Amino acid sequence: MATITATETKNRFGKVLQQAIKEPVTIEKSGSPVAVLMSYEMFGHYQAIEDYYWGARARAVREQGGYLESAAVLDKIQKRLDDA
Repeated sequence: MATITATETKNRFGKVLQQAIKEPVTIEKSGSPVAVLMSYEMFGHYQAIEDYYWGARARAVREQGGYLESAAVLDKIQKRLDDA
């Protein structure tokens, strides 16, 4: 993954953008990484991976009984309202 400073990114944005289409580019400010510029296609892949991860986590919690279906949640809310 290429690394470039924020100033270089500002001054050569067109070239940095072309590079980001090929591979992610880390942008540094004051010597520390602050952002990554990547292609829209690669971003879509990361989003799909994240969606899969959180879906798998939710399924695991539901299978362990720690997740309430929406009807159960509504029943609990209604009970609290009735008790109030």
